[in-house]
Amino acid sequence: MKINTGIKEKDRKEIADGLSVLLADTYTLYLKTHNFHWNVTGPMFQTLHLMFEQQYNELAIAVDLIAERIRALGFPAPATYAEFLKLSSIKEDRGVPSAHDMIELLVEGQESVVRTARSLFQSVEDVHDEPTADLLTQRMQIHEKTAWMLRSLLEK
Repeated sequence: MKINTGIKEKDRKEIADGLSVLLADTYTLYLKTHNFHWNVTGPMFQTLHLMFEQQYNELAIAVDLIAERIRALGFPAPATYAEFLKLSSIKEDRGVPSAHDMIELLVEGQESVVRTARSLFQSVEDVHDEPTADLLTQRMQIHEKTAWMLRSLLEK
């Protein structure tokens, strides 16, 4: 059945494609954060282990929300490592970084997700796609706050 929500198919496709990048970035950040949760060591182990767990749990919920929005727009959500690797602006890390480097890498990842979300706004606003705008706003608020909290750990 055709979708008739007031947004043309080509516009829905453009938004879904952008959300697919956001989904890939979010999932890649989820994997990175979960990896760091498992592998962090050092004097801040307990603090970082718990913080990273909270962050990857939040990201796990986020990937579902983003994928469901793509589906509501009428398109399949990317769902394989190969697709995520191709779409994501966040790169995987080799080896196990130090706790300090993990924090820096997660700040970079959080900020990458914010930039991806922000890049979609013009397309979303042009067609009055308020549900997607709301999702993007929520994601940006969460990622900006998380980046700030992580950056605060780097202060000397």
